[in-house]
Amino acid sequence: MIFSSITFLFYFLPLTLALYYLTPPRFRNITALLASLLFFAWGAPRFILLLVVSCALDYWGSRHLHPERHPLPFRRRLLAALLVLNLGLLGYFKYANFFVEQLQTVMGWLRLDTFAWRNVILPIGISFFTFQKISYLVDVYRGEVRPARHALDHLLYIALFPQLIAGPIVRYHDIALQLEHRRTTLDDFLDGIWRFCLGLAKKVLVANAFGRVADAIFGVPAGELVPVEAWTGLAAYAFQLYFDFAGYSDMAIGLGGMMGFRFLENFNFPYASASITEFWRRWHISLGRFMMEYLYVPLGGNRRGTKKTLRNLWIVFIASGIWHGASWNFLFWGLWHGLLIATEKRIGAARLARVPRLLAVPLTFVLVLLGWVLFRCDNLRHAGKFYGALFGLLPAGDARFFRFAEIAADRSLWLVALIAIPCSFAPLFIRGIGHRAASTEAPPPQPAGVLVLRTALAAVLLALVATELFAIGFNPFIYFRF
Repeated sequence: MIFSSITFLFYFLPLTLALYYLTPPRFRNITALLASLLFFAWGAPRFILLLVVSCALDYWGSRHLHPERHPLPFRRRLLAALLVLNLGLLGYFKYANFFVEQLQTVMGWLRLDTFAWRNVILPIGISFFTFQKISYLVDVYRGEVRPARHALDHLLYIALFPQLIAGPIVRYHDIALQLEHRRTTLDDFLDGIWRFCLGLAKKVLVANAFGRVADAIFGVPAGELVPVEAWTGLAAYAFQLYFDFAGYSDMAIGLGGMMGFRFLENFNFPYASASITEFWRRWHISLGRFMMEYLYVPLGGNRRGTKKTLRNLWIVFIASGIWHGASWNFLFWGLWHGLLIATEKRIGAARLARVPRLLAVPLTFVLVLLGWVLFRCDNLRHAGKFYGALFGLLPAGDARFFRFAEIAADRSLWLVALIAIPCSFAPLFIRGIGHRAASTEAPPPQPAGVLVLRTALAAVLLALVATELFAIGFNPFIYFRF
């Protein structure tokens, strides 16, 4: 089940919210948990046992990980075992097919007989909830949080359906008090509806529009593209990816708000960044925070000299690339961003700050675009040819300036682009808009007029989205495959 589906919007969500608020407050966690397990099991019920049993083991282990419970050597061994378990499950389900494919390729080169292999099916959301499980275990081990009091609260923390499938990656200390006690005001509920409908519109009305352009252009053999077509397709994919994933994050935050949960922001106008370092502070914020806190810092961070700092950054970005998917493309995407970050470290923040922002932002955006080629292309061969098309290094089969007449004539697409693209760079034009609080504290109450206007706009957006969904049917998010 996905958020942008008729089943979720008009059946699952209204029924869940009705049952949730009809349930006495002390039992609402149970209602939320049952709804979350149903949501997870909707498409692949076989993996429910995997989720529940692995969470049960984590909960049991966390009871013995806190510094007050056992000596350090025991806790260290227990943590290692639990991390191996969780990373082992992620590794098997996500990377087994890739490794077997590479092994069989090598066996073919050596003229050895290959073996039959039945592809492993990837449990939806495993990349996200595995990192959430790891953050919980490590934080308990460090003594930064106490273990969850109840197994059901721990399972709800991992399985809560608004953020289960594609994040944000929520740290336990950001939500622990909310699991035990939360209060939802009418303002919170209406704000959650607005945020959810805004994210839904980003996905269905904006991301899908850009996706039609990207799919049309990337669907043409790269050798037949002229540079303007290749750059148009690449830019369209960049905005598709941003509005798809940021839209999902908005929907997750909005759904959480409707149920009294407050999640941290996951996107903060990343394409308005003046450097790749800034980009990673604004793009998929929860993943970047996880990588820094649980990989970069344990490796030594920037405390052991320039060479080891650069080494640690390379490791972080290689891991980020591999986390996104089991393919050489994602590995090289991570290497590309690692190279850019390392280069910026060499140049120094002071020198970079002297570059005018109106020059630095477009340059950063182009560097990000070049990385998205690896994200979008099927394999390295396709990516190599697409890079050639971008820079006019391939003899295009048709030398016309732009052959996609149906794209150029699509007025609705132009309208979406004229609204969405400037919004992506809003901090360049509107002072202060890019400074979102990294806090789960309740925001100040909104004036009644603002709430009424937002609710009315949410209803309009929902009507527009519903019309589109009835026309297009199944409508998955890009990040669901990660």
